[in-house]
Amino acid sequence: MACEPWQSQLDAYLDGELPSESMRALDAHLRTCPACTADALARVQLKRAIKTAGTRFTPSVEFRDQIQKKIAAKRPRMWSFGWAVAAALVILLMAGSLVRYFEKQNLRQQHLYSELADLHVSTLASTNPVDVVSSDRHTVKPWFQGKIPFTFNLPELQNTDFTLLGGRVTYLGQAPGAELIYQIRKHQISVFLFPEDLVGFGSRSSITRERSFNVETWTEDGLRYVMFGDAAPEDLRNLATLLKGAARS
Repeated sequence: MACEPWQSQLDAYLDGELPSESMRALDAHLRTCPACTADALARVQLKRAIKTAGTRFTPSVEFRDQIQKKIAAKRPRMWSFGWAVAAALVILLMAGSLVRYFEKQNLRQQHLYSELADLHVSTLASTNPVDVVSSDRHTVKPWFQGKIPFTFNLPELQNTDFTLLGGRVTYLGQAPGAELIYQIRKHQISVFLFPEDLVGFGSRSSITRERSFNVETWTEDGLRYVMFGDAAPEDLRNLATLLKGAARS
């Protein structure tokens, strides 16, 4: 079958393990092949279902504390080492708590970025990537009113290389948000907007890599903006500048 070479690459594509040229070639194929598009969407849904099932039975913090207290109660207490040893233990426990806290925060953020990467891949693979199709910001912005619990401004794109293709409502966990689709040359960029206090990205605000995509993220006026795309980092920065300017206007 003509699609067999493409389908054999889908798992690596979804995990961001293909070279950039192969990613772009498969992106182009998915836009023209309904069979491979459906297969890619099914794999994304399976991947997210497995990820959700893997966290369903995660021990709670209270359960862990109970186990630790029971273990500690069975250990012989040795006070002969004096206050110096006790102080050292307290410091070690505090350091351990801080490490666990930052590890938990990092895992939380990585999970959020992975979820958004899945949403971006789903958009690229979908034959109907947006719910409202328009290059007019005055059409797209009002469409979201009443569908999400916040408002936002969109930039004027005249005399730029960017085109607004449209947008759709999306969800990150239980938090509703907006996904805007921009195009620059042959590249599509997903711009996700969520209330900052509902998402929990922390203070991270930088351009990084997630799988094979460039990612730009920042906060503005109580909203968290996250951009995903295979466009050049400079393109993401330019679009970020336009969005920041619109938010402040």
